[in-house]
Amino acid sequence: MSAEHDQDMSFPPLMSGEETRQGALDLAMMRAATGCDAGLVVYRVDSSTAEAAMVFAPEVPLKEAVVMMPLCGVGFQNALGALAPPEVAVHLDWDGGIRVNGASCGHFSLRASDQDPDAVPDWLIVAFTLPLLPASDAPGTTPDETSLFAEGCAEVSPYRLIEAWARHSLHWINRWEDDGSRALHGEWRGLAFGVGEPATQDGQTGTFLGVDEQFGMLLRDAQTTHLIPLTTLLEEAP
Repeated sequence: MSAEHDQDMSFPPLMSGEETRQGALDLAMMRAATGCDAGLVVYRVDSSTAEAAMVFAPEVPLKEAVVMMPLCGVGFQNALGALAPPEVAVHLDWDGGIRVNGASCGHFSLRASDQDPDAVPDWLIVAFTLPLLPASDAPGTTPDETSLFAEGCAEVSPYRLIEAWARHSLHWINRWEDDGSRALHGEWRGLAFGVGEPATQDGQTGTFLGVDEQFGMLLRDAQTTHLIPLTTLLEEAP
């Protein structure tokens, strides 16, 4: 794997990076709680895993601010799509999962200072964990799980991927702020995995129809269509 270090990293204006040897999400939460600037990207790369966490300072209620998770997912897909060989397909699960060539390959997670959907949180963090190498278990035992380097991306530097994720996510943040969510919805729909197929989420089972304006999951069973808000994906801070 590349021996690049954090001094080689380059982030867009209004964004900054900090490398860590502990969990990227844990350090990002610590920085956010002590008042770091929005736009901080905390990252960790080792021989088998890449992690990155982006800090936001929302100006809208949590139920609207959580759109940053699918937005950062689109940014990740755009970034990996630009760096990976053209035959590599990257899709997104509604609940934050990352799919590479159809198999699960890491996931996004979401944390906030406040769990109240109607409150404006002091901070919001979107983070991803990406396996670079297969798990140490015998190959083939988990065919629905994969790793980045196992899918023809051995030449993709995880450091360059994190940089590109920041750039592409900032692009979508600017579009979302300037033009609303229509363009983001259109981009996300083209990347969504499992639309039209059976799904189970938040105790409900049905057909995954798509999302509403705030990216809540629409799940249709025999009787009705259930709306599962993105806020249900928030993880409680330890």
